[in-house]
Amino acid sequence: MTFTKQANRIFNQAIQDYHLTDNVDTPIHNPYEHGSIDYSLYLKCWIDTVQWHYEDIIRDPKIDPVEALALKRRIDQSNQDRTDLVEEIDSYFRHTYSEVKPKADARLNTESPAWAIDRLSILALKIYHMKEQVERKDASKEHREKCEAKLNVLLEQQVDLSTAIDQLLEDIAAGHKYMKVYRQMKMYNDPSTNPILYKGNSEEA
Repeated sequence: MTFTKQANRIFNQAIQDYHLTDNVDTPIHNPYEHGSIDYSLYLKCWIDTVQWHYEDIIRDPKIDPVEALALKRRIDQSNQDRTDLVEEIDSYFRHTYSEVKPKADARLNTESPAWAIDRLSILALKIYHMKEQVERKDASKEHREKCEAKLNVLLEQQVDLSTAIDQLLEDIAAGHKYMKVYRQMKMYNDPSTNPILYKGNSEEA
């Protein structure tokens, strides 16, 4: 089984498990061994799935402003958790290919394997929810047909992205490409680099 077949299977499992309750406060029950790559993939897609629904909720025009602010804080934390997990998955790949010696003409890729896998996880969510629209009984035929056309594009994109990721991993394993990972260094979450936070702290002091 290729890496992306494994990943897509786990992503679909996480999405299906979430939608058993379809509630952003549902506790996660990760079925995989802690520390394994499967555990990280399941957790990655669970975080993405919960955040997908955060984004739906916060767009409710009738949402209470206080609730919206609290939800924005949860979205911010979710984004940080997502970034941290992507970097953790990249660490797994760096360890996996640590003994591969890149060839003299080895090239860099535009993104690391884990950030491509991040896009694959989001794509699985798009496919799930677009399929929901195709199957909506209360929607017009025109709406369902438009969504079906979009679904077909998403499915094609999933095949292409999966193929590209597997080819990237093969190239890294063969030494044709090499990994170079840059940490995201999100400044707005850091109280020492966000001026609103560090100026506020200095004024309070």
